[in-house]
Amino acid sequence: MSSETPVAVLKKNLWTDNPIFVQILGICSTLAVTNDLTNTLIMTVAVIFVTGLSNTTVSLLKTLIPRKVRMIVQTLIIAFYVIIVDIALRAYMPEISKALGPYVGLIITNCIIMGRAEAFAQSNPPMLALWDGLTSGVGYMGVLVLIAIIRELLGAGSLMGYQIFGEGFTTWTIMVMPPSAFFLLGSIIWAAKTIMFKKEEA
Repeated sequence: MSSETPVAVLKKNLWTDNPIFVQILGICSTLAVTNDLTNTLIMTVAVIFVTGLSNTTVSLLKTLIPRKVRMIVQTLIIAFYVIIVDIALRAYMPEISKALGPYVGLIITNCIIMGRAEAFAQSNPPMLALWDGLTSGVGYMGVLVLIAIIRELLGAGSLMGYQIFGEGFTTWTIMVMPPSAFFLLGSIIWAAKTIMFKKEEA
């Protein structure tokens, strides 16, 4: 049983053990959706929802799940919440659902969600597991939103469909292409690691 406090869990998931720039997990969606801030926000909110509730469910059922089928059951739990998200998007946000395409369904394979279910929810009480899931999702969201803001702003001169730069602004075509996401993600990882190393040396 973990003795971690909610504050320690928050700090780890947002910074010292961030799922994106420390664990390097869930980066496929960095390429897929971060050229548009609206899509990024919807995708990351969906991940927060799925991670939080799947963590809670795994924690509640951990004593009932046979060890040999634990991973299969965790995947089914995650898939259940992803299906709820997919149905909700199709019903209430059809345009965004269409724009995200198969990437909503691929949340099931997001390593962050499975990783938190196995590494944390399996050995912690439900409320702390919920908190871990939510904060892991927020840590993931922060990095992707930052990348999306830069890509959409420079690639289209707009944010969430609202034009920010005037007609004289020359858009950076590279920013709407997948390689820019790799470049920006690498830059964020480099910056975060540099700050961490400097703090360790201080």
